[in-house]
Amino acid sequence: MVSVSSLMISDVAADEALAPIKTARKSAHAHHLGHRERLRARAKAGGLVALPDYELLELFLFRAIPRGDVKPLAKRLLTRFGSFGGVLGASIEELCTVSGIGEAAAMDIKLLHEATLRAGRDKIVKRPVISSWSALLGYVRVALANESREQFRVLFLDKKNQLIADEVMNRGTVDHAPVYPREVMRRALELSSSNIILVHNHPTRDFSVTRTPIQPR
Repeated sequence: MVSVSSLMISDVAADEALAPIKTARKSAHAHHLGHRERLRARAKAGGLVALPDYELLELFLFRAIPRGDVKPLAKRLLTRFGSFGGVLGASIEELCTVSGIGEAAAMDIKLLHEATLRAGRDKIVKRPVISSWSALLGYVRVALANESREQFRVLFLDKKNQLIADEVMNRGTVDHAPVYPREVMRRALELSSSNIILVHNHPTRDFSVTRTPIQPR
């Protein structure tokens, strides 16, 4: 009987000792939940365009990370990759090196990146590329601006200069991307392409697009 009473007293003492910790956890959870609701309300009232990059990224991370404060995580991602576009352009492996990002969250971020690429591609698909130069530049910037390695892409056009396909012909290193003209021409014949646009990047923070005509030899 004595031993049972002792256990009961110990349990009560333990509960009393843990009470402040449990209260603090509930308070932190309520605070984070309140912050999420406030951020959603601000986004709804003022529009997503008014949010800074870290808050926009924070809103997106709510999907993959349903609990806890993700603001520090959003800021870590932006610091690690330099910009919102840099976060989207990072590979799943690179994203997972950031503390707090697992495969599910990394996959969600890549999903957003792919959706952005496809939205940009839709603007130029089946439109004359020459008359849609600004849309083409926007797509190229999204596709290449945050690539960490050099990449050689080819836009294949029909006789009306409408886009047939956009393909990565080769990926290289940080300062070199080989291209084989025979492979480019072979693919152009397969697609019955009448014209092609060659796109090549140099991985830098300052991304700009220039027209560089190919001089025949």
